[in-house]
Amino acid sequence: MQNTTLTPILIEKEEISNLTFPKNPIDKSTDDLKILKHNLRRAMILGNLHRTKSKIIFEDSESLKEVRTTVWAVGDKNIVLKQGTIIPINRIVSIR
Repeated sequence: MQNTTLTPILIEKEEISNLTFPKNPIDKSTDDLKILKHNLRRAMILGNLHRTKSKIIFEDSESLKEVRTTVWAVGDKNIVLKQGTIIPINRIVSIR
């Protein structure tokens, strides 16, 4: 279970491809997951239309991380950033 009081480590989007993501999802309720997916789609629309960057907080196999970038696409299981960088949705804590 994740400790949300931890401060995420700010990283560049280019570093994400070097990270390892566990298969097990972060503990979220069904409602929290619906809200997250809604917010991801909203971030994608803002990113594609207005080049708006989002703050994405996620957890890899080591720690909580934060990246500020544009969401290009949202799939069923992953989001895609520039240069085809992928983050599994089940490892995302929040997006703003």
